[in-house]
Amino acid sequence: MLKSKIKYMLIIALLLACGVQTFGQTVVPSTKQEVNKLVAVLKSNAQIKDKMDACRLLSIVGTKDAIAPLAGLLGDEQFSHMARYGLEPIPEAAVDEAFREALGKLKGRPLVGVIGSIGVRRDVKAVEPMKEMLMQHDLDDDVTSAIVRALGKIGNSEASEILTTALEHTSGENRVAVCEGLFRCAENLASQGKRREAVAIYDQMLELDSPHQVRAGALRGAILTRSRGLRLLQQYLGSDDYILFSAAVQTAQELTGSGVTKALTAGLNGLPADNQILVIQTLGKRGEAEACPALSTLARSGAKSVRIAAIQSMSEIGDASAVPVLVELLNDGDSEISQAAQESLASVPGHQADQAVIEMLNSSQVSRRLIALELISRRRMTSSVPALLKAASDDDQKIRSSALRKVGELGSLTELPALLDLLIKFKSSQDMDAVERALSAICMKAGNPESHTMTLVGLLNRVEPMQKVALLHVLGVIGGADSLDAVRAEVTNANEVVRDAAISALCSWKTADAAPYLLELAKDSPFSSRKTATLRGYINLVRDESLSTEKKLEMCREASALIQRTEEKKLLLGVLGTVPSVEAMSMAMTYMADPLVRNEACFAVVAICDKIVLQNPDAVADAIGNVLKATNNRNVTRRAKQVLDKAK
Repeated sequence: MLKSKIKYMLIIALLLACGVQTFGQTVVPSTKQEVNKLVAVLKSNAQIKDKMDACRLLSIVGTKDAIAPLAGLLGDEQFSHMARYGLEPIPEAAVDEAFREALGKLKGRPLVGVIGSIGVRRDVKAVEPMKEMLMQHDLDDDVTSAIVRALGKIGNSEASEILTTALEHTSGENRVAVCEGLFRCAENLASQGKRREAVAIYDQMLELDSPHQVRAGALRGAILTRSRGLRLLQQYLGSDDYILFSAAVQTAQELTGSGVTKALTAGLNGLPADNQILVIQTLGKRGEAEACPALSTLARSGAKSVRIAAIQSMSEIGDASAVPVLVELLNDGDSEISQAAQESLASVPGHQADQAVIEMLNSSQVSRRLIALELISRRRMTSSVPALLKAASDDDQKIRSSALRKVGELGSLTELPALLDLLIKFKSSQDMDAVERALSAICMKAGNPESHTMTLVGLLNRVEPMQKVALLHVLGVIGGADSLDAVRAEVTNANEVVRDAAISALCSWKTADAAPYLLELAKDSPFSSRKTATLRGYINLVRDESLSTEKKLEMCREASALIQRTEEKKLLLGVLGTVPSVEAMSMAMTYMADPLVRNEACFAVVAICDKIVLQNPDAVADAIGNVLKATNNRNVTRRAKQVLDKAK
C-alpha cells in the first residue's frame, strides 16, 4: 500500500515539476503532511527504490522538516548520493550546517559527495573547515580534488588564497585540480569586479611549469581580465612557445578594436609559416578590413600554404579592397593559387566584385572569359544576363556554350525572344543543343510554361530541320495539350531526323495524354527499334499519379500483349508493383515462371501485396506463399515474410 502511494505521489510531483519549468521555476507548493509522508518513508523499512524516490521528491517539495532525515543518510554508501540530491535544492541555512557537520564525520565517497554539494551551494562558511582538511598530510587524492574544486566554485578571496597556497605544495593530478579551482575563482572574482585579484591568479599560473592547457588558459584569462590586455597580447604574439603564441592568437578573437588587428598584423612577416597561417585565419574570422593590406602582401608571395590562407581570409573578410588582388592572382602560374583566388572571388560580396567579373568577360583571353562565366554563375549575377546573351554569339565555341548554360541558369522568360533568334541563327548541332537546353531551363522556371507553347509552335514551319528538332525537344519538356498536338503532327514528317525527334519527345512525355499515340506507334510501327522505344514510353506513363487504378490496369494489359523482350518485362513488372490491385498481383504472378524475370516478378507481387493486405488478407497470404516457394532472393524473402505477418 505504501509503495503504491509513493508512486502516486511521484507522478504528481513530476507533473508539478513540469509546471515549474514552464512557469519560470516557481516553488512547487507542498504541505507539511506531504513532506511528513516522504520523511516517514526515509525512516521506515521501505524498499531501496521507494526511499530513493522519496529523496527525489524531497528535492522538489522538501522543507526544513526534511533536512535532518536526509542528513542522516549522508554517511550511508547506498543512499548518500540521493540524500544530497534531496538536500541541495532546499533553501535553508540548516542544509549548509548539515553538510559542514558531515565534513568531520564522513570518509571516502560520501565525503567526496558532500564536498561537491558544498561547492554547488557555494557555502562560504565551509571555506575554513575545508582549508583545515587540506592541511592534513594523509588526505586522499579524491578528497583533495573535491575540496579544490569546491573552493573554486565558492570562488571568493579566501578560497583563492587557500588554493594559491595549495598550489605551491601540490603536484601531479592534484595540481591540475588546484589550477581548475583557481580558474573558477578567477572567473568569479572578475565577475564581482575584483579584477586585480583575478589577474594575480592568472599571472601566477602563467609562470608555472604546468600542462599546456593550464598555461594557455591562464594567458587567455590574463589578457581578457586586464584593462590593458592588448600589451600582454602583443608580448606573446612574439613568443617562441607555440602553445602560448597559439593561446594569444585565439584570445585575439575575443577582443574588439582595430588595435587588436594592428597587433596581429605587425609582426606577421617575421613569423614561421605555421604561425602566420594561425594569425591569418584569426584575421579572417575577425572580419576587419584593416587586415586586408597585410593579407594582400602575403597573398602575392611567400610559402604556398600561407598565400592560400591569406587568399581565403580575404574572401572571409569580404572587403572590396580584396577584389583587385584576387583578380590579379587569377593569372598566377601556380594552379592552386589561381584556383584559390577564383574560389575567393566567387564569395566576395558587392558591386565592385561583380563589375570586375564583367570586365573579365570582356577580356580578349578565352581562358579568362571562361573563368568569368563560371564566376557569374557562382555569384548568381542575374544582372549579367544581357552580357551573357552577347557572349552567346561569340566566335569561340566554348564561350558560346558556356554563356548559354548561364542564361539557362540565371535568365527568365524575358530572354525567350533572344534565345529563339539565336536558335534560328545557329547552324551547328553543338550550338543548337546549348540553346535548346537554355530554352528548356527558362521555360520550366516559368510559373505557367505552357502559356508560351504557341510561340514555339509558330516557329516550327519557319525553321530548318535541325532547329525544328530542338524546338520539338523543348515542347516535350514543357508538355501540355498544344505541345502534344504539335509534336504528334511531326511524327509523320518526311524528314527522318525530325520524325525521330518527334517520336523521342513522345517517348519522354510525362503525362498520360500521350499514351494512346505511343500505343498506336508500338502496335503499327514497321521498325522494331521504334516499337521498342514507344512501348517503353507507354509503360512508363503508367506511373502517372493522375491515372485511376482501373486505367493503369488497362494500360498494363495492353502493354503485356505487346511485350517480347526481357527488358520490357522487367519494366512492366516495375510499374505493376505500384498498382494496388488483386488483378495487378495476378498479372505479376504470371511472370514468376520466367526464370529471366522471376525475382522482379516476385518483388512486384510482394510490393502489390503490401498495398492491399488489409483489404485482401487471404489472397495476399496465398500469393506470398507462392512467392516464398519461387524465390531464393533474401531481400524478397524478408519483405514477403513481413507482408505475410500482416496478412495473418
